[in-house]
Amino acid sequence: MDERTADDERWSSWPEAWVGTDCDVRTVLGAIPREVKDAFRYDEIPWERFPHFYGTGAEVPGLLRMLASDDAEAAGRALRRLWTTVHHQGSTIEVAALAVPFLLRIAAAGHPGLRADTLTLVAVSGRRQHLGDGTREGLLQVAEDPLLIGPVECPVDWTVQAARDAVTSDLHLPLSLLPDPDPKVRSAAAFVLALATGEVPRVRSALRERLVVEDEPAVQVGLVLAVAQLAREQRDGSARDWVRELWSDPGRPPHVRVGAGLAWLCLVDSPAPYELRALLTDPGVRRHGDLFQQVPWISPVDSGDGLRRCIEDMLTPSAP
Repeated sequence: MDERTADDERWSSWPEAWVGTDCDVRTVLGAIPREVKDAFRYDEIPWERFPHFYGTGAEVPGLLRMLASDDAEAAGRALRRLWTTVHHQGSTIEVAALAVPFLLRIAAAGHPGLRADTLTLVAVSGRRQHLGDGTREGLLQVAEDPLLIGPVECPVDWTVQAARDAVTSDLHLPLSLLPDPDPKVRSAAAFVLALATGEVPRVRSALRERLVVEDEPAVQVGLVLAVAQLAREQRDGSARDWVRELWSDPGRPPHVRVGAGLAWLCLVDSPAPYELRALLTDPGVRRHGDLFQQVPWISPVDSGDGLRRCIEDMLTPSAP
């Protein structure tokens, strides 16, 4: 068999023939023992097998070690480099999924000032990058386009799935950060927990219980959206009804009602009822724009005013 024929056969079976192989990051990540993750035994991870856009994955363990070091300044540089390395221009890179178990552990025990950004890196590694997508279909969508491929020519949705499975295996870590003193950490923890693919009732209960005692407006909105994202994937009718109760309750804070209104629109196919449309188009909603820019689901939609963009996109009928 000549080289061209072998290459043709290789690609004719792509990606099915790669499932479960050492090129499948889901398989590689799932085979890592917990004790390896808990002891930060980076040398037992095949980083080199999964390159990024700037080189091989071999530099990732060194950056993780630096991030976990006692030197806060060096740790900050390492985190910035990791963002560039494993999350290139909004795209999820295979090696990012391998880093997720360690990033979660570093976030839980590392520098408090870097905790929120570390958790956010985990969260964006496990979801579709919906830059500019504030639609009802896109805002809470997690799955990536199965035809999109990463640096090792495997579907990006495999990486997203692997990262989400890694989060699910270590749910105790982001759950422990929901009551963190820093509201940015609480917000990022909710963003991570919305990725859960298992133990969803437990996660949903924790998010709703946190909302009862949460006093930071941006975190309150994030908790509602996290519950809604889980409900969207699970087709959870009870959570959908809970979200509707939030936006329709005039006794709730306006920002919670607005956030719940957006969440509800993402969970149903029916047009927005008059009451919800009136809530979202009230001129007073504009004063909440800065608050919503602090919510990790909303800020990527528009760098200036994600709330306005979401409302416009969700209330404007889609073109045929």
